[in-house]
Amino acid sequence: GDMVRWESGSKPALGGISFYILFLLSIIAYSIVFDHNQVLLNTKLLGLIMAVTLAFLMGLADDAYNTVPLLKISIQICCGIILIYTGTYITVSSSMPLNYLVTIVWIAGIMNAMNLIDNMDAISTIVSIFIILAAMIVIYLQQDITSIYFLLLIGVLSALLGFLYFNWHPSKMYMGDTGSQFLGVFLGIIGIVYFWNYYPQESVLTSTGEGLQTISLLTTAKNATLALIVFVIPITDTTTVIVNRIGKGTSPFIGGKDHTTHHLFYMGLSHKKIALLFMLISSFSPLFVYIINALIDTWTFFHFGLFIIYFLTIFGALFYTTRVPNSESSQEKLS
Repeated sequence: GDMVRWESGSKPALGGISFYILFLLSIIAYSIVFDHNQVLLNTKLLGLIMAVTLAFLMGLADDAYNTVPLLKISIQICCGIILIYTGTYITVSSSMPLNYLVTIVWIAGIMNAMNLIDNMDAISTIVSIFIILAAMIVIYLQQDITSIYFLLLIGVLSALLGFLYFNWHPSKMYMGDTGSQFLGVFLGIIGIVYFWNYYPQESVLTSTGEGLQTISLLTTAKNATLALIVFVIPITDTTTVIVNRIGKGTSPFIGGKDHTTHHLFYMGLSHKKIALLFMLISSFSPLFVYIINALIDTWTFFHFGLFIIYFLTIFGALFYTTRVPNSESSQEKLS
């Protein structure tokens, strides 16, 4: 896409295509092993397949032709609309328009975030792997491992692990926009299903919407916290870049070497160290998801405060790196 790659050189962007192939194979495998009617008659699943396919095609076009940002945003909003129309949306309140709006912002936001964070070897791959592991913990706690989502997560996870081998610095392969758009919508959906809308069995809401009023502010706060913690790196990096660029008066959509990853590099960390640092931060996600869902019996605003402080600490630290004075001089050396 229009992202400036950290290192130039035409390495094949095959990663994204392999992700999509494994995604499709997972669905086919599920249809064969279980019941294909469960796939064909499941509106939510069809919506997921449609949105993911649309994002994948958009990424392919972007890798091939460098499409305009407006088209990209439109496609991302379309993905959100498809999901809402097929029943996958964030329930933060009893107001449906608000729920729909939050969903579109979330899906488009994560799609952009995954695209933006794919700016240095292995970073987006690592982040995606840990988001998937966090979702698997939720599924494991729900004892729902025969669900198609679990199989999809395993399929995409195996694609990511295989790809990480080639994508580790110095990388031999990129995922391209094909990969980042695919991951953006896929992880965005997983985020909705397993973090934003996570309700333990006993309080399952009716699909008709009558149960929506029963969502307490506390539950919403808990679910928002889960989503923020699990997606801390994409949210932080994207917000940082957008805030800094608006501050400088440059476009948030055009690629640049001003990401948190780049600033860590200007501060003297090597590529591998940056990847390991992001791996360390990411590894807290599954751990905290387990603690929040399995160990904390009664969720209170104290817990909410505690985890939000964690989120803000990571956010603050990474944001701060982009404001360290010496980075401008070393930035010139690179460009």
